[in-house]
Amino acid sequence: MMQPAEQIFSCGFELFGRVQGVCLRKQTRDLATLNHVRGWVMNTDEGTVKGQLEGTLPKVNELKFWLLNFGSPRSIIERAEFTPTKEITSHNFSRFSIRYHNVSAPKKAI
Repeated sequence: MMQPAEQIFSCGFELFGRVQGVCLRKQTRDLATLNHVRGWVMNTDEGTVKGQLEGTLPKVNELKFWLLNFGSPRSIIERAEFTPTKEITSHNFSRFSIRYHNVSAPKKAI
């Protein structure tokens, strides 16, 4: 059985409002890295920011609180949605990263 300090928890999130182009992904990554939280964050085509958090429950909750109440200085978070926080047996990510869309080039007509 894992000790409470070793237990790992995970949850997803999606942020709505003025959340793109305001350094929110970078500052989320920086705060997550500082707090030993792993996962990812990315912009969506719908104008939101989505991500996944993994870490100890206090650290995951700290990031959730920051995302819900603060965000980056230029962001305006109108709404934050979180999936239920669940205990996981091991990390799925080795670090916290910013993900980018894989936009493929349009195919040329032959």
